[in-house]
Amino acid sequence: MKITDVTLTLFAWDDIPPTTYGAHTGRFSGKSALGLLRIVTDQGLEGHAFLGSAMNPATTDGQGLITHLKPGLIGKDPFQREHINQEIWKRQRSAGVRAIGAVDVALWDLVGKAMGQPIHRLLGTYREAVPAYASSAVLASPAAYAEEAMRFKEEGWAAYKIHPPTRWKEDIKVCEAVRRAVGDYTIMLDSTWSYDYPAAVRVGRAVQEMGFYWYEDPLADQDIYNYTKLKQQLSIPIMATEYPVTGLDSYQQWIMAKATDYLRGDVAVKGGITTLVKTAHLAEAFRMNYEVHHGGNSLNNVANLHVIAAIRNTEFFEVLLPDGAQKYGLERDIVVGRDGMVHVPNEPGLGAAIDFALIERKKVAVLT
Repeated sequence: MKITDVTLTLFAWDDIPPTTYGAHTGRFSGKSALGLLRIVTDQGLEGHAFLGSAMNPATTDGQGLITHLKPGLIGKDPFQREHINQEIWKRQRSAGVRAIGAVDVALWDLVGKAMGQPIHRLLGTYREAVPAYASSAVLASPAAYAEEAMRFKEEGWAAYKIHPPTRWKEDIKVCEAVRRAVGDYTIMLDSTWSYDYPAAVRVGRAVQEMGFYWYEDPLADQDIYNYTKLKQQLSIPIMATEYPVTGLDSYQQWIMAKATDYLRGDVAVKGGITTLVKTAHLAEAFRMNYEVHHGGNSLNNVANLHVIAAIRNTEFFEVLLPDGAQKYGLERDIVVGRDGMVHVPNEPGLGAAIDFALIERKKVAVLT
């Protein structure tokens, strides 16, 4: 089997609600564009992936994928995923990590279809259902967070994570309001790289006292020095490494410095399924969790879920809110059941029902 063509169909995403998760996203709304990546073979099989998100349109990385990655794919055997992965990473500086991730996901989808198996079975299934947690946007008041957290607790979700206003005194008040409202329920804090070291210590001690489950990204994304100091001050598990946007190599210094308790990543910002599996196994060797981050679009989340189903050191599946800024392009998206669980698809490849009719209606351009 040989790859004969690679195309990226850009399609419009409208009616995105006003949303922010912190300074790293700003406030986005209105319109974006996703890209449907098609990797086509001489046997008529196709592998698919989505590129882009509500706040980062596919136009940002799409042309780089076609210009710099496509030439290295044509004529290749898609079963040689590891060889292809090593080759396309050499073009990271030109194409970008998100484009590499989309290609890798599409290759796994293609091979799964060729084998008649879901991706998690190719990886080696560990489980077929995972607990889900709700991950907030930045909300208007402590009361708004408390109300939202209570709603998800009552609906049976496994946990709730706060993206706070990112002003440390206000953030503590938000955390206090949520803890009072939900009582004995799993809650986490994701401060989105917003504090200096003194503020990170103050907030960390507060949420530690409140029994939060983890403390995520309090310091700048590459501040290993201060993360190492912070970890020595706190007993609450600290989670870092979601950013910068890069691959497997970026994790080694965090482990060696003992700067974080958990590792973090997703198929978009770490370069695909291949990187996630390698990193999860690296983390497992050190008895560390590898908590998979939301993937930025619906099909990336399906890819994330296949990885989570095949590893044992991820506890949760993240559902980033609101749905209108996250879910688009599938006929049937991932749904959290009344038991608080999400279930991995068992159809070949990604096993996702892509809404090809919507994509055709909303088509903006085809990059070839």
